[in-house]
Amino acid sequence: MNIIYVASEVVPFSKTGGLADVAGSLPPEIARLGHTVSVMTPFYRVVKKVEPKPKVIGEGLVAVGPEQVPFTLYQSAASKIGCQIYFIGADQYFDREGLYGTAKGDYEDSAARFIFFSRACLMAAQMLKKPVDVWHCHDWQTALIPIYLKLQMRTHEFFKQSASVFTVHNIAYQGLFWHWDYTLLNLAWQHYNWKELEFHGKMNLLKGALVHSDLLTTVSPTYAREMQTPEFGFGLDGVLRNRSKDLVGIVNGIDQAAWNPLADPLLPATYNPGDLSGKKTCRSVLRKKMNLPDDKSAVIGMIGRLFEQKGFDLVAQALEELLKRDVQLVILGTGREEYHRLLQRVQEFNPNRVAVAFAFDNTLAHQIEAGSDMFLMPSRYEPCGLNQLYSLAYGTPPIVHNVGGLADTVVDTTPASLDEGKATGFKFDHYSAPAMLSAIDRALHIFTKEPDTWRRIQTTGMRQDWSWSNSARQYVDAYTKATHKHATPA
Repeated sequence: MNIIYVASEVVPFSKTGGLADVAGSLPPEIARLGHTVSVMTPFYRVVKKVEPKPKVIGEGLVAVGPEQVPFTLYQSAASKIGCQIYFIGADQYFDREGLYGTAKGDYEDSAARFIFFSRACLMAAQMLKKPVDVWHCHDWQTALIPIYLKLQMRTHEFFKQSASVFTVHNIAYQGLFWHWDYTLLNLAWQHYNWKELEFHGKMNLLKGALVHSDLLTTVSPTYAREMQTPEFGFGLDGVLRNRSKDLVGIVNGIDQAAWNPLADPLLPATYNPGDLSGKKTCRSVLRKKMNLPDDKSAVIGMIGRLFEQKGFDLVAQALEELLKRDVQLVILGTGREEYHRLLQRVQEFNPNRVAVAFAFDNTLAHQIEAGSDMFLMPSRYEPCGLNQLYSLAYGTPPIVHNVGGLADTVVDTTPASLDEGKATGFKFDHYSAPAMLSAIDRALHIFTKEPDTWRRIQTTGMRQDWSWSNSARQYVDAYTKATHKHATPA
């Protein structure tokens, strides 16, 4: 199959979250399975720093409302055999400080930027001259591609064989805009209705993709079920229930070339399930780096955005009680100012117990995963999550809220799971500070009182295979299903 991936961020060129990791890691795995793969992403200012002089493939004009906007199609020198990377260049939309906005908020022309991007990708494919079997689009920034394929290009000679697969990474982000932005789509107003693109008086791009894509995927089986409930569906649960037969949950993988404690160049020492001595070195170096004493307390790591979705409201509620335990807390991330102030204050009063880095720091992220004894990930909801997978690979048992991808990837430590040799971490069901503290206490008890059991939990997690190769095969099955559905519409 000839497959085009479209994503608003792609590692190693641009990144704000896990979407970039998926878009950078999955396509090469699909190519290794024998398919022709291309990736299209905006030529942001940050991309220019990584690759300042990509190859020019062609130029074109696309309509955004009444305006004809020029773009340049570039090909990355980083493209590999079977997997090519292309950039859509248009400085008026993408030569900016941030990918989606600034500290003050999203850009005011966000709708126009990604309407343009979607239409430019469709024209770029025609420049490449090879008909596309599957368009795999990710999140609301690319939601218009399956909409245009279904509503405008169904009979177009170049696009008539193109099936669409749309992946929801987080349904909370929907591409909601005031209704007059609909005029920028160049679609008939008849599609602005409650069954397609209208949502409580606004234009909802994600909703349109959920309705018009041939196949829908999300990033874990549990999240696929959760999205169909009022609690987790963010108003679109009914739409998803109507498409439940076309919705597939596939857990993300991890890039084992980048996340492997046996060969990680960012660590002060490497280790493996048979020899964990290097992990002790990593813990000592992490403590020194974060100005924490190297004592017998358990190091609990946290990496993530400091927002309620990631469970930092629970952390704020539990901090005073948590610090009564013999623990050290190491946190990396940025987010809401109130959490910055709280953590700064707690760190000032507990310099030997709490260390916080308000930053995006890949090296430190690797060192926290390796140097922590356990990893806390109490997300309110978590479509998939990657840090718990990194933690498993690095022998750092995760403590997680039992939702979404966390439920699918972590096996709670119980007498039964220990007997079966399946325990890899600790879960709590009720979203509350006491429930989280109870899970932490279970972990601390085994860590301090049962070292042999703790080692078994560590090594069980490390021996699991969360590589992209497993996920890639499931995606190929999804692409096959999408092409069959596209060829035989209801």
